[in-house]
Amino acid sequence: MSQTIPAHNQCATHATTPSSRFAWCAGALLVMALFSAWPVAAQDSTARDTASRDTATPGVTIPNFWNPRSRLERIEAPQTARAVRFLTDDEFPPLHFAGPDGAPTGFVVELVRAVCERLSLNCTIQARRFDTLLDALADRQGDVVAAAIPLTPTLRSRFLATRPYFRWPARFAARTDKSLPVPSAKALAGKSVGVVGASAHAAYLKAFFPQAEARDFTDLATAEGALRRGDVDYVFADGLNLALWIGGIDSSNCCALVGGDYLENRYFGEGIGLVTRREDTALSRALDEALQRLWDEGKYAELYLRFFPVSPF
Repeated sequence: MSQTIPAHNQCATHATTPSSRFAWCAGALLVMALFSAWPVAAQDSTARDTASRDTATPGVTIPNFWNPRSRLERIEAPQTARAVRFLTDDEFPPLHFAGPDGAPTGFVVELVRAVCERLSLNCTIQARRFDTLLDALADRQGDVVAAAIPLTPTLRSRFLATRPYFRWPARFAARTDKSLPVPSAKALAGKSVGVVGASAHAAYLKAFFPQAEARDFTDLATAEGALRRGDVDYVFADGLNLALWIGGIDSSNCCALVGGDYLENRYFGEGIGLVTRREDTALSRALDEALQRLWDEGKYAELYLRFFPVSPF
């Protein structure tokens, strides 16, 4: 498909220099996990709410967040005299970051460009500070926010959002030189699993893998270092960060993602979508329809392969 670019080079230091936006996202997910009203009954394979996936490309799993049986009616985007203004952030690779020329790029940004082309819209993409994006949208300084802002009830009370086009899977990672079993509630009994203490991942591990030996770490970089040295059998954490670490130089090619992905909404959130003001219903519906079409036509997969050489799914 398209050329694969080394996205991990942009993010090799992710674990040692976590961005404030990712810490904020993680905090939001932890609140959802801690205030879930009841634990879901654990299953072997453990309550895995997995997205359907396309594995046609060897070694890379491409998630599908769209129902293949669902075909939206063709919706024309509202035509305006001016460009549709997309707002993003340029400090969160590989989703959105500044390219060599300083212009915004990344998986989300290039997906937006494809959406605009699909809808025959004239669009602009402006980078702003992450914590100002929603207020700028509310103040009509832009029309759509395209950034890694989790979809939550609070956000939906203020804005409209498309269906998710990306989610944050939880994954297990293990050393490749050990013959460890594929994670399950039974297989992890007595096995040491590194987690970030007081995180949504720690809460999920406790709820669904109660016989695993959880070892808390202060941050993901420390847990990853312990896995690289063989001090723990597994690490359970955000799949995107683990994939970037595995594909980067800090892992020393020690490890790989094992087992499947975990997408339980109450622990790991709904993912991210394109966010508009509540009165812009027609625009939101057109964006939703365009995202579905991009998946159907293979453009989503093309962009995913470009920015995720190691898939978090």
